[in-house]
Amino acid sequence: MTIRPHSPISLPRRRVCGSLLGSLAAPLLPATDAAAAAPLPSAEVRLALLMGNRSYPTPFDLPPIPKNLRDLEAVLARRGFQVTSALDLDLPAARRVLEQFIAEAAASPADTTVFFYFGGHGIQVDASNLLLPAGLNPSAKGELLQTGSVQLLSDVVRRLPARREGMIIAVVDACRTGLRAGEVVGLNQVEAPPGCLITFSTGAGKPAIAPAVETQNTFYTGSLVKLMNSVSDQTTFPELMQLVRSDVRETMLNHPVAAVRELAQDPFIADHTRVRLTVEPKREGAAAPAGPDINEEAELKKLEQLAWPAEVVQVAEAFLKARPDSPFAPGVQVARDGARAALAALRRNDVRLFRTAFSLNEDMPNEQRQDLLRCGRGDKDAAARMAWRFRGESSGGGDGYGRASSAQSRYEGWMQFAVALGNGIASYELALHFRKNGQPLLASQFEARARDLGYTPPPNLDNVRK
Repeated sequence: MTIRPHSPISLPRRRVCGSLLGSLAAPLLPATDAAAAAPLPSAEVRLALLMGNRSYPTPFDLPPIPKNLRDLEAVLARRGFQVTSALDLDLPAARRVLEQFIAEAAASPADTTVFFYFGGHGIQVDASNLLLPAGLNPSAKGELLQTGSVQLLSDVVRRLPARREGMIIAVVDACRTGLRAGEVVGLNQVEAPPGCLITFSTGAGKPAIAPAVETQNTFYTGSLVKLMNSVSDQTTFPELMQLVRSDVRETMLNHPVAAVRELAQDPFIADHTRVRLTVEPKREGAAAPAGPDINEEAELKKLEQLAWPAEVVQVAEAFLKARPDSPFAPGVQVARDGARAALAALRRNDVRLFRTAFSLNEDMPNEQRQDLLRCGRGDKDAAARMAWRFRGESSGGGDGYGRASSAQSRYEGWMQFAVALGNGIASYELALHFRKNGQPLLASQFEARARDLGYTPPPNLDNVRK
């Protein structure tokens, strides 16, 4: 492994450049990157590992990846992250860098923000999402890909220490410069563990394309860099990812090249975050950020307490009309757009979920309350978590048949809502539920829907959700 020129160890940014021959690892050291005007030091601990691979066997190389890493490194550093950037590492070198980063994260405070990014080829084999190291041919046999790659969940996300007061963010921009006719590509849908936010550059089971030139970013990373630089400091990371999703879709759907429009990406997001974390960190010695004015604050608090999607849309639209330039407008826009998606899902004939299901009460546990509020904003994963709260009761664990029957209806309704919002994992679980209850037609329909949504069940699932 060769190390790029580096500056004194106090600088937060580090770069690693790896050979394809797997030579001996050297310590990760800071890289030279003089800032024109350094911001005040962050009062938060924020760690980022960026792994990107351009070098793959012909014709699979990805010219935009080095620029992706450079640009993302710069904006993350501006937002208070200590960044390690690793380019073109083979599997042994990639695992060494991962081990060091995981150890660093484990030794960090409980409220640390951990950001992992991968840019390169990503492939699904036997329902597992694989991140291919430099030099590995994406067209190799499945067994070789499995043993020669990094697994997103088991090797990265689940090994990062869970943190109730912090956040783990995993971003995968798995892309390619060309697509063969009839080729099936794309990553599998995943559930984010508690405290995690996972995003893919395109929908599960769909291709993400990249320019074949090194002077441009990929579509997703380009939008991520642009918006992380430009959004208001009060924007949260989940809101940022929703804004990136919208920007990618709009950019590609309106692209002058027809092939790009035809392959327009719809990024995948799995959100199970527990804390509100803004893109701009708290700064040592900085004055407190300006809060909303009295009237604005009242409207924001009102919006935050609404779970019924129609009410969310109404209040959000009024806020945006009155205060389009508010620093809180991006988050309100995300809430409005998500609530519109929720309303569209509730209008479907195959979703039996009604307004009473969105009722809040004072005795509701905080995590359930937060999930219900997210459901009103179109969160497919929160909808599935709401369903799971009724799963035990629907199997007869409640007090009598009536309660069990009501719980089953509520379980099915929330799962149908999750499916309508795009949750393929929920669709497959619902298929298993209907199969278990002797409804094979519904089971078949929801199993097919799961695959349409990009979810491939693991081969060892054997009709039982693990």
